[in-house]
Amino acid sequence: MTKRRIVVALGGNAILSKDASAEAQQQALRDTAKYLVQFIKQGDDLIVSHGNGPQVGNLLLQQAAGSTDKNPAMPLDTAVAMTQGSIGYWMQNALGEEIAKAGLDKDVTTVVTQVEVNADDQAFTNPTKPIGPFYTKDEIGAIKDAHPDQTFVEDAGRGYRRVVPSPRPTGVKEYKAINAMVEAGIVPISVGGGGVPVVQEGNRLVGREAVIDKDFASEKLAELVNADLLIVLTAVDNIYINFNKPDQKKLETVSVAELKQYIDQDQFAKGSMLPKVQAAIDFVEHSNGGKAVVTSLENVGNFLKNGDGTIITK
Repeated sequence: MTKRRIVVALGGNAILSKDASAEAQQQALRDTAKYLVQFIKQGDDLIVSHGNGPQVGNLLLQQAAGSTDKNPAMPLDTAVAMTQGSIGYWMQNALGEEIAKAGLDKDVTTVVTQVEVNADDQAFTNPTKPIGPFYTKDEIGAIKDAHPDQTFVEDAGRGYRRVVPSPRPTGVKEYKAINAMVEAGIVPISVGGGGVPVVQEGNRLVGREAVIDKDFASEKLAELVNADLLIVLTAVDNIYINFNKPDQKKLETVSVAELKQYIDQDQFAKGSMLPKVQAAIDFVEHSNGGKAVVTSLENVGNFLKNGDGTIITK
């Protein structure tokens, strides 16, 4: 099989579900690494990205609780960088262990990645990206009273969460360095948490209070490094239409045109599947013959063996 360059986007909720301790998240990533190492065993060049929604929200809460005049809480862009570092450390540690177990010789390195956004993106006045823990209907009143400057919404039937601006990425500052790592046989972990959102002001990149959707950031990176495949991992093996209804249907191989029709029919939930579908479409449309795949982490083996999952083609 021809060696492929593959960007795999992993969700932040896959790393942190209920137990927010470092030990639990490290164990989740050790479990994840067992699946990801299959790409390396097959000889593919792998670039890993990940979300950070739960982690960055929790970090902001921890900082707010301990903030003083002499030791103030850090802004959101810095908190994104901090979670890039912590999750990247856990992931490179776990993946390195699995690579060694497989008898392979590969380094894994985390890149603190700056992702460029447009300063006048409308997202800055319309926060939509959920971060942090879920709150029940009973809890949310007191939370809103305590943080009147923050916005909270109901998130896909799972409870209430804080939402922050989520501008679209226009570039990835470190893509050439990431490319060079891949060429050198290194596995980069990059655009973690969607990357640190920055805008260009003269020669300076200035951080912004936002969290970029990791699927869109992964798509932009996949474009820039000329990836053959963008794999967006989610909770289900396939994209479905009429999801959770008696006539639900799984999509296996689907064209961009078909997916756009399904988007027009409101087939995909805005807070969960829709951005994954949109990122997949963007990559297929803008790459040089690349394909996108939406499937689950647990289905990676079946995808590599039989092509199982939803494969999006031009």
